[in-house]
Amino acid sequence: MSKEKVKRKVAILGSTGSIGTQALEVIAAQKEFFEVELLSACNNAALLIQQAVAFQPNAVVITNPQKYIEVKEALLPYHIKVFAGNEALEQAVTMESIDIVLTAMVGSAGLKPTLAAIKSKKQIALANKETLVVAGELVTGLARENGVNIYPVDSEHSAIFQCLAGEFDYTITRSAIEKIILTASGGPFRGKTTEFLKTVRKEQALKHPNWTMGAKITIDSASLMNKGLEVIEAKWLFGLNPEQIEVIIHPQSIIHSMVQFVDGSIKAQMGLPDMKLPIQYALAYPYRLAAQFPRFNFSAYPELTFEKPDTETFRNLGLAYQALHRGGNMPCIINAANEIAVEYFLKDQIGFLEISDIIETCMHKINFIKNPDLNSYLETDQETRILASNLITKK
Repeated sequence: MSKEKVKRKVAILGSTGSIGTQALEVIAAQKEFFEVELLSACNNAALLIQQAVAFQPNAVVITNPQKYIEVKEALLPYHIKVFAGNEALEQAVTMESIDIVLTAMVGSAGLKPTLAAIKSKKQIALANKETLVVAGELVTGLARENGVNIYPVDSEHSAIFQCLAGEFDYTITRSAIEKIILTASGGPFRGKTTEFLKTVRKEQALKHPNWTMGAKITIDSASLMNKGLEVIEAKWLFGLNPEQIEVIIHPQSIIHSMVQFVDGSIKAQMGLPDMKLPIQYALAYPYRLAAQFPRFNFSAYPELTFEKPDTETFRNLGLAYQALHRGGNMPCIINAANEIAVEYFLKDQIGFLEISDIIETCMHKINFIKNPDLNSYLETDQETRILASNLITKK
C-alpha cells in the first residue's frame, strides 16, 4: 500500500481480546496506512477506555449495557461517541466511514455484526472463525451478493490465502487445488493418553507451547477443537470438499499451512508464531507492508517434524469432520455445545474429556436441519446451549 493512498479506516470488533490488542499494535506501528474508526468490547470497559484514549476512534461500543455509563463518562472529554448493546454494534459497523471490519469477537457472538457489515459492503478481516462455522453458507453467499471480500486472519487460513496468491484467476485456482494441509501444534497435551487427560486441570490446558491466545481458543487448541473449527472454516473460505482438507500435527508451528496442487507441487507459508503478521496481511491486502516482526532463522530450527493427529484420544477433531460431512446446522450445534462445555471446564465444573461427551450428545439430540436460514441457525445455537448447560448442571 503506497503512502499516497488514503488510510484504511478500521473497525475492530473485540478490541480488548488477544487478536484485538495485537491488531492495535499493528496499527500503531503502521500509522501512515491505518486509522482506527470503531472499537468494541463486551466487558473490559477499563481497557476499552484506555484504547479509545490512545487511538481516538470515531466511536466505541460496549456490548454490556451495564458498563455504558463508565465508558461514556470516561470518554466524554475526548468527544468519542459511545454506544451500548449488541444492536448498537450491528448499526455501528455500517458507518459509511469504515473501510474494513476486523471481527475478533469470541464465539458465535460475531455472526450478526459480521452479517451487518457485509450487508453494508464492508470488507471483512475474519478472526472470528465461529462466524463461518455457524453459518458458512449464509455468510459466504451474502458476501458474494455484496461484492465483499473475506480476508482470513487465522494463521492457518492466512497461510493458505498467501499460498494461493498469484495462482492465476481464482476460479482456476480452486480447480487447481488438490488439497490443503492445515498444521496444528498439537497443543499442551500432544502425545498424552486418555488416562492422563482424565485428570488434567484448566491451568495445564491453558499452557500452550507456542501461541499466546485467549482462554477459550487455548482450550480449543488443547482439545483439537480449534483445528476442527478451522477445517469447517476452510471449507467455506476456499470452496473445498471435506476430503480436500487435511490436518497434520507440526509441533514447531513454523509452517502455518500448505496447499498441494493437482500437479503434486506443494506451497507452504512459514514464519515464527506471531499473529501480528496475518493480522497485518489481512488489513493491508493486496499490499504486503514492511514490518519489524521477528525473523525466522533456519539454523535455530534444525528439525521440523510432522505426525498424524490422534483422533481417538482427541475426539473433537473427528466430531468436527462428522459435522462438516453432515452439513446443515450440525456445525452450528458443535460450536454452541463446545462454547458451553469449555465455559464450564474453565469453571472447574467438568473434566477435559467431558467436553467431547457433551458435544457428541448434543449432535445426537438437537434437531438436524438440512437447509437452515438465519433464524434456524440462531434457534439451533440457543437450543444447543440450553441442552449443553442442562447436561452439565443436572449431573
